[in-house]
Amino acid sequence: MSGPKPHTLILASASPRRLELLARIGVRPHKVMPADIDETPHKDELPKPHALRLAIGKAQAVAPDNKDAFILSADTVVGVGRRILPKAEDVETARDCLELLSGRAHRVFTGVCLIAPGGQEISRVVETRLKMKRLSMGEINMYLDSGEWDGKAGGYGIQGLAGAFISHISGSYSNVVGLPVYETRNMLIGSGFFTGKTNG
Repeated sequence: MSGPKPHTLILASASPRRLELLARIGVRPHKVMPADIDETPHKDELPKPHALRLAIGKAQAVAPDNKDAFILSADTVVGVGRRILPKAEDVETARDCLELLSGRAHRVFTGVCLIAPGGQEISRVVETRLKMKRLSMGEINMYLDSGEWDGKAGGYGIQGLAGAFISHISGSYSNVVGLPVYETRNMLIGSGFFTGKTNG
């Protein structure tokens, strides 16, 4: 006798890091459907509400055509004070971010949104506080040459070479990588997606 049909989960993000983090908690999305939304910050928008707005926007963009599935989305933002750092799409932007972060404290916010088949929506923002050591020009150039900055919020990825630049971290490490796994797992359990023992 077959068991209940597993729930369908769609990840509304193209991030391979989020797929890897979900796999760590035994979750493998059935589909990856990146949401195409405008990620430009609103005027005077702060980092935390920006991360939440984009996460909700991504899930809501995918949900209408997939009403029988669970939709999971996330967006990670690096903030220095009130300033939102961009996702580095070129080496000049990455250098600007690293020079700004050098020797300074900053925060990483990840907004997570989950929409269940019945339309119930759960969302939250997880915050991690970090400090980056003062970087030499040689360290900056070495990191830029690595290419690891490409597409990363704030111009760096903590899971790679830049992990050696972080002198202090308070909060979720996986949040900085791109998805707070503890909070995401609890959202999936609370929504009825899975019990925490199996995927589905």
